[in-house]
Amino acid sequence: MRELILGGVRSGKSRLAEKLAREDGGSVSYIATAQAGDAEMASRIATHRLQRPAHWQTIEPGAALGAAIREVDGAGRVVLVDCLTLWLTQILCAEDADTLLEVEKASLLEAVRDARGRLILVANETGLGIMPMDALSRRFGDEAGQLHQELAAICERVVLTAAGLPLVLKGEPL
Repeated sequence: MRELILGGVRSGKSRLAEKLAREDGGSVSYIATAQAGDAEMASRIATHRLQRPAHWQTIEPGAALGAAIREVDGAGRVVLVDCLTLWLTQILCAEDADTLLEVEKASLLEAVRDARGRLILVANETGLGIMPMDALSRRFGDEAGQLHQELAAICERVVLTAAGLPLVLKGEPL
């Protein structure tokens, strides 16, 4: 089962993903894409680590998200990736962004297509706001929207969260 959970900031998407992972009963690998660029973000990351069950494996792969998924994926396993849009931001801000995006996005999509266990992907839905004023922000919106569409086509279930409430857009109800 491959699932994509979308929602705005603080919409409940991560909480839903973690609930689904806990309820599955399989061994959970949590792939965290956030990187601490300042003290406030470091504090957020530390808080998230403390909230997760201690027996969950945590992986922080940097740009190599597809490789990290392939490394821990398997029948009877749960892989939870939080968050695709943070991962995308880091790639777009890298020095070799164009090449890195092409290579790592292809790797990610292949890993999602080939997943044998349960894969839960979390991402911020950014397409509901205003058109950004700067070129990098517009590119981010374009790339995030395209990535979400490609992943939604592959995933068996797609969920949109708002105010902590899940709305299943594709697949079986929760």
